[in-house]
Amino acid sequence: MSGMDRIVYRPVRDRFAYTFGGRMPVAHLRSGDLLEVVTEDCFGGLVRGPADLPSRVCRMPYLNPVSGPFFIEDAEPGDTLAIHVVSITPARDWGVSATFPHFGALTSTPHTPTLQPPLEERVWVYEIDRPAGVVRYQATVSDHTVDLPLDPVIGTIGVAPGGFEARSTTVPDAHGGNLDTPEIRAGTTLYLGVAVHGAMLALGDGHARQGEGEACGVAVEIATTTTLIVDVIKGVSTPWPRLESDREIMSIGAARPLEDAYRIAHHDLVGWTATLTGLDPLDAYQLVSQAGRAPIGNVCDPNYTILAAVAKTLLPSASEPYGGAHDRLRQLATATAVGGGS
Repeated sequence: MSGMDRIVYRPVRDRFAYTFGGRMPVAHLRSGDLLEVVTEDCFGGLVRGPADLPSRVCRMPYLNPVSGPFFIEDAEPGDTLAIHVVSITPARDWGVSATFPHFGALTSTPHTPTLQPPLEERVWVYEIDRPAGVVRYQATVSDHTVDLPLDPVIGTIGVAPGGFEARSTTVPDAHGGNLDTPEIRAGTTLYLGVAVHGAMLALGDGHARQGEGEACGVAVEIATTTTLIVDVIKGVSTPWPRLESDREIMSIGAARPLEDAYRIAHHDLVGWTATLTGLDPLDAYQLVSQAGRAPIGNVCDPNYTILAAVAKTLLPSASEPYGGAHDRLRQLATATAVGGGS
Protein backbone atom coordinates (compact mmCIF):
# COMPACT_ATOMS: atom_id res chain seq x y z
CA MET A 1 0.00 0.00 0.00
CA SER A 2 1.40 3.38 -1.00
CA GLY A 3 1.35 6.61 0.99
CA MET A 4 -2.03 8.20 1.61
CA ASP A 5 -3.49 11.11 -0.32
CA ARG A 6 -6.81 12.68 0.60
CA ILE A 7 -9.11 13.24 -2.37
CA VAL A 8 -12.28 15.30 -1.98
CA TYR A 9 -14.95 15.02 -4.67
CA ARG A 10 -18.15 17.06 -4.74
CA PRO A 11 -19.96 16.46 -8.03
CA VAL A 12 -22.09 19.07 -9.73
CA ARG A 13 -25.53 17.90 -10.85
CA ASP A 14 -24.60 17.05 -14.46
CA ARG A 15 -21.63 14.92 -13.38
CA PHE A 16 -23.55 12.14 -11.65
CA ALA A 17 -23.51 8.71 -13.29
CA TYR A 18 -26.47 6.37 -13.79
CA THR A 19 -24.56 3.30 -14.91
CA PHE A 20 -21.64 1.19 -13.75
CA GLY A 21 -19.41 1.00 -16.83
CA GLY A 22 -19.48 3.18 -19.91
CA ARG A 23 -18.27 6.32 -18.11
CA MET A 24 -14.97 8.21 -18.03
CA PRO A 25 -13.35 8.52 -14.58
CA VAL A 26 -13.78 11.71 -12.58
CA ALA A 27 -10.61 11.20 -10.50
CA HIS A 28 -7.73 8.77 -10.00
CA LEU A 29 -6.94 7.03 -6.69
CA ARG A 30 -4.11 4.81 -5.49
CA SER A 31 -4.10 2.08 -2.88
CA GLY A 32 -4.20 3.66 0.55
CA ASP A 33 -5.84 6.86 -0.61
CA LEU A 34 -8.66 8.33 1.42
CA LEU A 35 -11.67 9.53 -0.59
CA GLU A 36 -14.21 11.98 0.77
CA VAL A 37 -17.15 12.04 -1.63
CA VAL A 38 -20.52 13.76 -1.61
CA THR A 39 -23.36 11.52 -2.78
CA GLU A 40 -26.94 12.41 -3.66
CA ASP A 41 -30.08 10.51 -2.68
CA CYS A 42 -31.84 8.13 -5.06
CA PHE A 43 -34.17 10.92 -6.22
CA GLY A 44 -31.34 13.31 -7.01
CA GLY A 45 -32.53 15.64 -4.24
CA LEU A 46 -35.73 16.45 -6.13
CA VAL A 47 -38.16 14.91 -3.60
CA ARG A 48 -38.20 17.30 -0.66
CA GLY A 49 -41.78 17.23 0.65
CA PRO A 50 -45.16 15.48 0.44
CA ALA A 51 -46.14 17.35 -2.74
CA ASP A 52 -42.98 16.24 -4.58
CA LEU A 53 -44.31 12.94 -5.90
CA PRO A 54 -41.43 11.16 -7.66
CA SER A 55 -43.54 10.58 -10.79
CA ARG A 56 -43.90 14.37 -11.10
CA VAL A 57 -40.45 15.64 -10.20
CA CYS A 58 -38.17 12.79 -11.33
CA ARG A 59 -37.51 11.61 -14.86
CA MET A 60 -36.53 8.11 -15.92
CA PRO A 61 -33.87 6.87 -16.25
CA TYR A 62 -32.33 9.60 -14.08
CA LEU A 63 -32.84 7.85 -10.76
CA ASN A 64 -30.29 6.45 -8.31
CA PRO A 65 -27.35 8.72 -9.23
CA VAL A 66 -23.87 7.71 -8.16
CA SER A 67 -20.72 9.76 -7.68
CA GLY A 68 -17.77 8.63 -9.79
CA PRO A 69 -16.43 6.55 -11.30
CA PHE A 70 -13.03 6.65 -9.68
CA PHE A 71 -10.11 5.04 -11.51
CA ILE A 72 -8.03 2.96 -9.08
CA GLU A 73 -4.38 2.82 -10.12
CA ASP A 74 -2.92 -0.70 -10.50
CA ALA A 75 -6.35 -2.40 -10.39
CA GLU A 76 -6.56 -5.05 -13.10
CA PRO A 77 -9.02 -7.82 -13.95
CA GLY A 78 -8.51 -10.69 -11.51
CA ASP A 79 -7.64 -8.40 -8.60
CA THR A 80 -9.90 -7.49 -5.69
CA LEU A 81 -10.73 -3.94 -4.64
CA ALA A 82 -11.08 -3.47 -0.87
CA ILE A 83 -13.14 -0.46 0.17
CA HIS A 84 -13.16 0.40 3.86
CA VAL A 85 -16.06 2.63 4.89
CA VAL A 86 -14.65 5.15 7.34
CA SER A 87 -17.76 7.30 7.83
CA ILE A 88 -21.18 8.07 6.35
CA THR A 89 -22.63 11.43 7.40
CA PRO A 90 -26.08 12.68 6.38
CA ALA A 91 -25.66 15.84 4.33
CA ARG A 92 -29.06 17.27 5.32
CA ASP A 93 -31.30 17.25 8.39
CA TRP A 94 -34.04 15.36 6.53
CA GLY A 95 -34.57 12.26 4.45
CA VAL A 96 -37.48 10.95 2.40
CA SER A 97 -39.24 7.70 1.60
CA ALA A 98 -42.14 6.89 -0.70
CA THR A 99 -44.54 4.33 -2.11
CA PHE A 100 -44.89 3.90 -5.85
CA PRO A 101 -47.80 2.57 -7.93
CA HIS A 102 -45.86 -0.39 -9.41
CA PHE A 103 -42.79 -0.78 -7.20
CA GLY A 104 -42.17 -2.58 -3.92
CA ALA A 105 -42.73 -5.99 -2.39
CA LEU A 106 -46.46 -5.64 -1.69
CA THR A 107 -47.87 -4.35 -4.96
CA SER A 108 -48.23 -5.37 -8.58
CA THR A 109 -44.96 -4.83 -10.51
CA PRO A 110 -43.86 -5.34 -14.12
CA HIS A 111 -42.23 -8.62 -13.00
CA THR A 112 -45.32 -9.86 -11.14
CA PRO A 113 -48.35 -8.21 -12.75
CA THR A 114 -51.75 -8.56 -11.09
CA LEU A 115 -55.21 -7.10 -11.60
CA GLN A 116 -55.12 -5.27 -8.28
CA PRO A 117 -55.24 -1.47 -8.30
CA PRO A 118 -51.77 0.08 -7.98
CA LEU A 119 -50.61 1.50 -4.66
CA GLU A 120 -51.10 5.20 -4.01
CA GLU A 121 -47.99 7.27 -4.56
CA ARG A 122 -47.09 8.99 -1.27
CA VAL A 123 -44.04 10.68 0.28
CA TRP A 124 -42.86 10.53 3.90
CA VAL A 125 -40.41 13.12 5.20
CA TYR A 126 -38.12 12.07 8.06
CA GLU A 127 -36.38 14.49 10.40
CA ILE A 128 -32.77 13.47 11.01
CA ASP A 129 -31.47 14.47 14.43
CA ARG A 130 -27.75 13.77 14.23
CA PRO A 131 -26.87 14.86 17.80
CA ALA A 132 -29.57 12.53 19.18
CA GLY A 133 -28.72 9.78 16.66
CA VAL A 134 -32.32 9.28 15.56
CA VAL A 135 -34.51 9.29 12.47
CA ARG A 136 -38.04 10.52 13.22
CA TYR A 137 -40.94 8.61 11.60
CA GLN A 138 -44.20 10.55 11.24
CA ALA A 139 -47.38 8.86 10.01
CA THR A 140 -49.15 10.74 7.23
CA VAL A 141 -52.80 10.18 8.29
CA SER A 142 -52.41 10.24 12.08
CA ASP A 143 -50.22 11.91 14.69
CA HIS A 144 -48.13 8.81 15.43
CA THR A 145 -44.39 9.46 15.60
CA VAL A 146 -41.52 7.24 16.68
CA ASP A 147 -37.76 7.76 16.85
CA LEU A 148 -35.70 5.12 15.06
CA PRO A 149 -31.93 4.72 15.41
CA LEU A 150 -29.89 6.63 12.85
CA ASP A 151 -27.84 3.95 11.03
CA PRO A 152 -26.39 5.41 7.80
CA VAL A 153 -25.50 3.00 5.01
CA ILE A 154 -24.55 3.21 1.35
CA GLY A 155 -27.20 1.49 -0.74
CA THR A 156 -25.40 1.51 -4.09
CA ILE A 157 -21.68 0.90 -4.56
CA GLY A 158 -19.84 -1.05 -7.21
CA VAL A 159 -17.30 -1.28 -9.98
CA ALA A 160 -17.64 -1.58 -13.73
CA PRO A 161 -18.77 -5.02 -14.92
CA GLY A 162 -16.67 -6.89 -17.47
CA GLY A 163 -17.29 -7.51 -21.15
CA PHE A 164 -17.77 -3.80 -22.01
CA GLU A 165 -21.11 -3.85 -20.21
CA ALA A 166 -22.82 -0.81 -18.73
CA ARG A 167 -25.32 -1.73 -16.01
CA SER A 168 -27.98 0.55 -14.58
CA THR A 169 -27.29 1.79 -11.07
CA THR A 170 -30.65 0.28 -10.02
CA VAL A 171 -29.33 -3.27 -10.62
CA PRO A 172 -27.38 -5.35 -8.07
CA ASP A 173 -25.13 -8.12 -9.39
CA ALA A 174 -21.64 -9.58 -9.10
CA HIS A 175 -20.09 -6.13 -9.72
CA GLY A 176 -21.95 -4.66 -6.72
CA GLY A 177 -24.43 -1.96 -7.67
CA ASN A 178 -27.74 -1.41 -5.89
CA LEU A 179 -27.05 -3.94 -3.14
CA ASP A 180 -29.27 -2.23 -0.56
CA THR A 181 -27.90 -4.21 2.36
CA PRO A 182 -27.91 -2.36 5.70
CA GLU A 183 -24.52 -3.91 6.47
CA ILE A 184 -22.54 -1.46 4.28
CA ARG A 185 -22.05 0.96 7.15
CA ALA A 186 -19.06 2.72 8.71
CA GLY A 187 -16.44 0.28 9.99
CA THR A 188 -17.00 -2.42 7.37
CA THR A 189 -14.79 -3.38 4.44
CA LEU A 190 -16.37 -4.27 1.10
CA TYR A 191 -14.53 -6.55 -1.32
CA LEU A 192 -15.37 -6.37 -5.03
CA GLY A 193 -13.85 -8.32 -7.89
CA VAL A 194 -12.13 -6.13 -10.49
CA ALA A 195 -13.34 -6.76 -14.06
CA VAL A 196 -11.82 -3.80 -15.97
CA HIS A 197 -8.60 -1.81 -15.86
CA GLY A 198 -8.91 0.75 -13.07
CA ALA A 199 -11.95 -0.95 -11.47
CA MET A 200 -14.06 2.25 -11.90
CA LEU A 201 -15.56 2.55 -8.42
CA ALA A 202 -18.77 4.56 -7.94
CA LEU A 203 -21.23 5.00 -5.07
CA GLY A 204 -24.41 6.77 -3.97
CA ASP A 205 -27.95 6.10 -2.72
CA GLY A 206 -27.35 6.80 0.96
CA HIS A 207 -29.88 5.55 3.53
CA ALA A 208 -30.31 7.10 6.97
CA ARG A 209 -31.64 3.69 7.91
CA GLN A 210 -33.31 0.74 6.22
CA GLY A 211 -35.31 -2.22 7.40
CA GLU A 212 -34.15 -5.62 6.19
CA GLY A 213 -35.72 -6.30 2.81
CA GLU A 214 -36.51 -2.64 2.05
CA ALA A 215 -40.12 -3.81 1.68
CA CYS A 216 -41.68 -0.73 0.08
CA GLY A 217 -38.64 -0.37 -2.19
CA VAL A 218 -37.48 2.91 -0.65
CA ALA A 219 -35.37 3.38 2.49
CA VAL A 220 -34.98 6.70 4.33
CA GLU A 221 -33.13 8.22 1.40
CA ILE A 222 -30.41 10.79 2.06
CA ALA A 223 -27.53 12.67 0.53
CA THR A 224 -24.26 11.91 2.30
CA THR A 225 -20.68 12.84 2.80
CA THR A 226 -18.95 9.46 2.74
CA THR A 227 -15.30 8.76 3.47
CA LEU A 228 -13.57 5.62 2.14
CA ILE A 229 -10.10 4.11 2.00
CA VAL A 230 -9.31 1.89 -0.99
CA ASP A 231 -6.75 -0.87 -1.44
CA VAL A 232 -5.97 -3.15 -4.38
CA ILE A 233 -5.36 -6.80 -3.48
CA LYS A 234 -3.34 -8.11 -6.37
CA GLY A 235 -3.95 -11.52 -7.96
CA VAL A 236 -6.89 -12.45 -5.72
CA SER A 237 -10.28 -12.74 -7.37
CA THR A 238 -13.65 -12.23 -5.67
CA PRO A 239 -16.63 -13.77 -7.49
CA TRP A 240 -19.40 -11.97 -5.57
CA PRO A 241 -19.41 -8.94 -3.27
CA ARG A 242 -18.12 -9.73 0.20
CA LEU A 243 -18.09 -7.76 3.44
CA GLU A 244 -15.99 -7.98 6.56
CA SER A 245 -16.67 -6.32 9.89
CA ASP A 246 -14.84 -6.70 13.18
CA ARG A 247 -17.26 -9.53 14.03
CA GLU A 248 -18.28 -11.28 10.81
CA ILE A 249 -17.46 -12.28 7.27
CA MET A 250 -20.36 -11.88 4.85
CA SER A 251 -21.16 -12.79 1.25
CA ILE A 252 -23.80 -11.13 -0.92
CA GLY A 253 -25.87 -12.87 -3.58
CA ALA A 254 -27.99 -11.01 -6.13
CA ALA A 255 -30.48 -12.74 -8.43
CA ARG A 256 -34.12 -13.57 -9.11
CA PRO A 257 -35.82 -15.59 -7.74
CA LEU A 258 -34.97 -14.90 -4.10
CA GLU A 259 -33.84 -18.46 -3.42
CA ASP A 260 -31.15 -18.12 -6.09
CA ALA A 261 -29.79 -15.03 -4.33
CA TYR A 262 -29.83 -17.08 -1.11
CA ARG A 263 -27.94 -19.94 -2.77
CA ILE A 264 -25.33 -17.62 -4.30
CA ALA A 265 -24.61 -15.93 -0.98
CA HIS A 266 -24.38 -19.16 0.98
CA HIS A 267 -22.38 -21.01 -1.68
CA ASP A 268 -19.84 -18.20 -1.60
CA LEU A 269 -19.75 -17.99 2.20
CA VAL A 270 -19.34 -21.76 2.63
CA GLY A 271 -16.51 -21.83 0.09
CA TRP A 272 -14.86 -18.77 1.64
CA THR A 273 -15.14 -20.29 5.13
CA ALA A 274 -13.61 -23.57 3.96
CA THR A 275 -10.74 -21.73 2.27
CA LEU A 276 -9.98 -19.56 5.31
CA THR A 277 -10.16 -22.36 7.88
CA GLY A 278 -9.18 -25.55 6.07
CA LEU A 279 -12.52 -27.09 7.07
CA ASP A 280 -13.95 -29.78 4.86
CA PRO A 281 -16.58 -28.08 2.63
CA LEU A 282 -19.43 -30.09 4.16
CA ASP A 283 -18.20 -29.25 7.66
CA ALA A 284 -18.15 -25.56 6.64
CA TYR A 285 -21.65 -25.98 5.20
CA GLN A 286 -22.86 -27.48 8.47
CA LEU A 287 -21.30 -24.69 10.55
CA VAL A 288 -22.81 -21.93 8.40
CA SER A 289 -26.16 -23.74 8.45
CA GLN A 290 -26.32 -23.72 12.25
CA ALA A 291 -24.47 -20.52 13.14
CA GLY A 292 -25.02 -18.19 10.20
CA ARG A 293 -27.55 -15.47 9.60
CA ALA A 294 -29.12 -14.34 6.34
CA PRO A 295 -30.63 -10.84 6.38
CA ILE A 296 -32.42 -9.85 3.17
CA GLY A 297 -31.07 -6.79 1.41
CA ASN A 298 -33.95 -6.01 -0.92
CA VAL A 299 -36.87 -7.73 -2.64
CA CYS A 300 -37.69 -4.86 -5.00
CA ASP A 301 -34.85 -4.22 -7.44
CA PRO A 302 -34.34 -5.91 -10.84
CA ASN A 303 -32.33 -8.48 -8.85
CA TYR A 304 -32.94 -9.34 -5.20
CA THR A 305 -30.12 -9.38 -2.64
CA ILE A 306 -29.44 -11.57 0.38
CA LEU A 307 -26.44 -11.49 2.66
CA ALA A 308 -25.01 -14.58 4.35
CA ALA A 309 -22.90 -14.00 7.48
CA VAL A 310 -20.99 -15.99 10.06
CA ALA A 311 -19.14 -14.80 13.18
CA LYS A 312 -15.36 -14.89 12.89
CA THR A 313 -15.01 -16.15 16.48
CA LEU A 314 -16.66 -19.43 15.42
CA LEU A 315 -14.11 -20.18 12.73
CA PRO A 316 -11.25 -22.48 13.80
CA SER A 317 -7.75 -21.12 13.26
CA ALA A 318 -9.02 -18.90 10.49
CA SER A 319 -6.47 -17.11 8.35
CA GLU A 320 -7.04 -13.41 7.89
CA PRO A 321 -9.38 -12.68 4.97
CA TYR A 322 -7.48 -11.00 2.12
CA GLY A 323 -4.27 -10.95 4.12
CA GLY A 324 -5.72 -8.87 6.94
CA ALA A 325 -6.96 -6.05 4.68
CA HIS A 326 -9.85 -5.13 6.98
CA ASP A 327 -7.69 -4.69 10.08
CA ARG A 328 -5.02 -2.84 8.11
CA LEU A 329 -7.51 -0.39 6.60
CA ARG A 330 -9.32 0.08 9.91
CA GLN A 331 -6.01 0.97 11.61
CA LEU A 332 -5.20 3.35 8.76
CA ALA A 333 -8.61 5.01 9.20
CA THR A 334 -7.98 5.40 12.93
CA ALA A 335 -4.53 6.87 12.36
CA THR A 336 -5.99 9.29 9.81
CA ALA A 337 -8.66 10.46 12.28
CA VAL A 338 -6.00 11.06 14.92
CA GLY A 339 -3.38 12.58 12.67
CA GLY A 340 -5.58 14.41 10.18
CA GLY A 341 -4.24 12.65 7.07
CA SER A 342 -1.86 14.21 4.53
